[in-house]
Amino acid sequence: MCGRFTLTADPADLQEAFYWVNFGNASITPRYNIAPTQGVAVVPNNGQNTLDFFTWGLVPSWAKDPSIGSRMINARSETIQEKPSYRNAFRQRRCLILADGFYEWQKQSGSAPKLPFYFQLADGAPFAFAGIWETWNPPEGEPLRSCSIITTEPNDLVAMAHNRMPVIFDKGGMWDWLAEKPADALQAMLAPYPAEKMRAHPVGLAVNNPKNDSAQCVQEITA
Repeated sequence: MCGRFTLTADPADLQEAFYWVNFGNASITPRYNIAPTQGVAVVPNNGQNTLDFFTWGLVPSWAKDPSIGSRMINARSETIQEKPSYRNAFRQRRCLILADGFYEWQKQSGSAPKLPFYFQLADGAPFAFAGIWETWNPPEGEPLRSCSIITTEPNDLVAMAHNRMPVIFDKGGMWDWLAEKPADALQAMLAPYPAEKMRAHPVGLAVNNPKNDSAQCVQEITA
């Protein structure tokens, strides 16, 4: 699964990577420990190509209350077309979730706590997760727009820490995810990002607490 990620890139670098996106007056500050149920920067396929902020944790339109979102932060690529909670969003409501790194935890021997690793593209450039989104209308108040990150089998690099990884698009391939395509073509895009185009290093346990949101979370340690 993907349970934490970062978006620390300079706004100018983000604008270069997402050159076709209208950032408007969006204020993007460095985030080193983005956690479920928090707001995340997205570009939905609503035809506007505009940056927006959705809640991380998909809340289907039929949900009785939004608490279900905390259990739906990831959608498995292998079953996304079968699960009632995800299949309509996969076909109709896809999005890019902006990021520049993510964390996975490696099991240690004995009773030692799991060791977090920080994964990035090899050049440190920003990228996007493949996402799906929904709108939930409460009995009263404003609609809630939420999203889920799609995961797939890990590449060789991520596999040393975890048995899943998020689907990643670099700036050369992200646009296709928002385009109208047959389901089979969309499914084919949900593949592991090449391991040789990524890098990783172990980090400290500060990232385990979502209250910690500083550069300390991504600092390399001696494992």
